[in-house]
Amino acid sequence: MTQRGLLLFGLMSVIWGIPYFFIRIAVAEVSPAVLVLGRASIGAAILLPVALLQSDLRPVLARWRWVAAFAAVEMAVPWILLGSAEQHISSSLAGLLIAGVPLVGTLIALATGAAHDLDRTSLLGLLAGLAGVAAIVGADFEASDATALLSVAVVVVGYALGPAILVRRLAGLPSVGVMAVSLAITAVVYVPIAAVAWPAVVPSASALASIVILGVVCTAAAFVLFAALIAEIGPVRATVITYVNPAVAALLGVLVLLETFTVGMAIGFGFVIVGSALATRRPGARGAPAALAEDAPLSPTQTRLADG
Repeated sequence: MTQRGLLLFGLMSVIWGIPYFFIRIAVAEVSPAVLVLGRASIGAAILLPVALLQSDLRPVLARWRWVAAFAAVEMAVPWILLGSAEQHISSSLAGLLIAGVPLVGTLIALATGAAHDLDRTSLLGLLAGLAGVAAIVGADFEASDATALLSVAVVVVGYALGPAILVRRLAGLPSVGVMAVSLAITAVVYVPIAAVAWPAVVPSASALASIVILGVVCTAAAFVLFAALIAEIGPVRATVITYVNPAVAALLGVLVLLETFTVGMAIGFGFVIVGSALATRRPGARGAPAALAEDAPLSPTQTRLADG
């Protein structure tokens, strides 16, 4: 990997590992709906001009139904559920559970015929990942809200479904254009929802800064940098950040927010990572995960262009 590739990889590993931390700070003072509106509006305001300068958005708008579907499962629904969940569970737990996205993506790919058959290694990976998720949930004593955990589960499914729509229904369209229009749709939908839940007092500087960082850094800048990373090292290797992001989320939660992180959570996270690598490996790759196999076909999980 080139020096530029390493720099971009490092940036993306951090950028998509920090949303859970800032979400936790923001939803302490604003409703999840207001947070989604702020994040989507800022992201759209930045990316729409970039998309208009880089490409023709007419092909994107021609497939507006699938773009809207992508926006729903990748942004509009997951973001509000994640914000609601983090009002009751730690950002560390939320970030670690999102590591299960590759496992769900594998199941979706298998169900739709977009991936290899489930061999013994893949089955072992899925079982290991499931055991890891169970260990993470069981080891976090702050996770007393079953509804919050269910919300994160829906987020995981949404984050796995989104790339499947990108691959099957939005292939060939400019990625920045798709993301810009998706963010714009999300923002428009949340205007009336957020208006009902608008804060009675002005949020603190830390809450406002968190919303701005989520919109500018974790959304707009992230999509541009990820596109540059793909161009530099290829779409397959670029997705290895999926295995690094949750560790960053957990580290921030523990060090800054003083959240609980136990040995059981660490072991569970290890099982999830190993399980994801095994479940998404290419048959005949001698144990190498698909994310490291240059000639491996892209699966829905490996084309994910969104964050937490």
